[in-house]
Amino acid sequence: MLPTPEQIKGYIKQGIECTHIQVEGDGQHFFATIVSPEFEGKRLIQRHQLVYAAMGDRMKAEVHALSIKAFTPEEFTQNMAK
Repeated sequence: MLPTPEQIKGYIKQGIECTHIQVEGDGQHFFATIVSPEFEGKRLIQRHQLVYAAMGDRMKAEVHALSIKAFTPEEFTQNMAK
């Protein structure tokens, strides 16, 4: 059974403190916008690693592709103001 965007959202929220999360997808390819204070001071690759860790083995078994936009709350606020 293919995962839903809501399930992906739940998996991520279990592993990362999120102030905002939006997930869209078709069951195999997902697009996530994640805002978390845990991303403070981390490079992009480190942020993605946090998300992949939250997803665990599901990234290998259930999800074919996950596109990630990872922001700190401040970055997200600045990005939304543009």
